[in-house]
Amino acid sequence: MPFEFKKSDVKDVQLIIPRVFNDERGFFLETFKKSDFVLNGITEEFNQDNHSKSTKGVLRGLHFQIPPKAQAKIVRCIQGKILDVAVDLRKSSPTFKKWTSEILSDENRHMFYIPEGFAHGFVVLSDTAEILYKASGEYSKEHDRGIRWNDPEININWDIDFTPVLSEKDKLQPFLKDIIEDL
Repeated sequence: MPFEFKKSDVKDVQLIIPRVFNDERGFFLETFKKSDFVLNGITEEFNQDNHSKSTKGVLRGLHFQIPPKAQAKIVRCIQGKILDVAVDLRKSSPTFKKWTSEILSDENRHMFYIPEGFAHGFVVLSDTAEILYKASGEYSKEHDRGIRWNDPEININWDIDFTPVLSEKDKLQPFLKDIIEDL
């Protein structure tokens, strides 16, 4: 199998470690193989790919889409290094309001599977970082939502010693307590 799947302490989130074949020419790895993903409980149909580039200190998130346009994501960092974060927003989940994180980088080549019902965000730890991610649904402005990156109720440890660079949209995101009824 070209992947190792590791379950997170937050229900349904998985770290995906691809098998990398290195030789004098460079490397090769598979980044997605539906049959292996399905065997490990990742059954969504992914139908949109996204690519972003950010500079050191940029924090994007926490973003999600509400049903019926909710999205699962498979995130990977192809250049640089990020701390990637997932927050469980599924009220019926035993890990509701819990978060988990992983370092994703061009060196470790790890991927992070984030199911529907989660908020997602990341902070760039290297000079620049490029992130590719698959989404199970297309972007829908009407269903797009967010939560403040530093919400005290969620209390994410971003493990940074700097003030992150935020978009105007992310600076104004609500706290979870203010939107919990809408989830």
